[in-house]
Amino acid sequence: MRTRDGASLQERIVALIHERGLAAGSPMPTEVQLMELLGASRNSVREAVRALQALGIVEIRHGHGTFVGHASLDALTPSFAFRVRSGPGGIRALQDLVEVRELLETGLIGEVAESTSAPRLAALEALANGMDRDREADRAFHSLLYDACGNELVLQLIGLFWDVYHEVEPTLGPPEERTAEIAVNHRRIVAALRAQDAEAAREAMRLHFRDVKARIARAEARLPTPT
Repeated sequence: MRTRDGASLQERIVALIHERGLAAGSPMPTEVQLMELLGASRNSVREAVRALQALGIVEIRHGHGTFVGHASLDALTPSFAFRVRSGPGGIRALQDLVEVRELLETGLIGEVAESTSAPRLAALEALANGMDRDREADRAFHSLLYDACGNELVLQLIGLFWDVYHEVEPTLGPPEERTAEIAVNHRRIVAALRAQDAEAAREAMRLHFRDVKARIARAEARLPTPT
C-alpha cells in the first residue's frame, strides 16, 4: 500500500521511528496508534509490521508488544543465499561473494597487525588450533580478528558472508577434508600478526582465500558443459 506521496506503509513506519528518535529496543506505537497516525487499516498495518520484522527493523514480542529492532544483517542471509544459489552465474556467484569478502578482510588485516594484543593473539591461536575439532572456530577466528576495529558493520558483513558461504557450500559437491590445511593457513595469519608484519598478514589472508577460491573453481570445472 502506497500513499499519495508514493511512500509505502513500511517506509512511513521507518520514517516515524526516525522522527521520534526511537533507539533499538524502544517500544513502538501500538497497532491502534499506528492505524491512527498513518490513516491505515489494521490489516495493512499488520502486514507492514510483519515485513519490517522480516528485515529486523522491528521485533514482535508476543504478549509484550512491538519494539524497534537492531536490523542485524543476519536477516539478509536467506535472501542472499537464495540469490547466490539461483543466480544466472550459479557457482560463479559464490566465487564473487568470496572475492568481496577477501577484499574486505585483506584491506583490514594490515590495521589489525599493528594493534593486536598478546591475549587476543593467544585466543586466535587457540581457535586456529581447534579448527580440526570445531567448525565454528573458523567463524569465531575471523570475528575476533576484527572485533577490536570497533566497526560493527564489518563484523556483521563478515558474519553474513560466512553464513551464506557455508549454507551454499553443499552445492560444491562432496565435502573435502581440508581441516588440517585450514588450521595451518590460520596459524600463518597469527604468526604474521605476532610479528606485526602487515604485508605478511595480508599475504597470509590472500593465501587463505586462494584455497577457498580453488575449491570453488574445482567444483565449477566438474559442471557439465552447456550444449
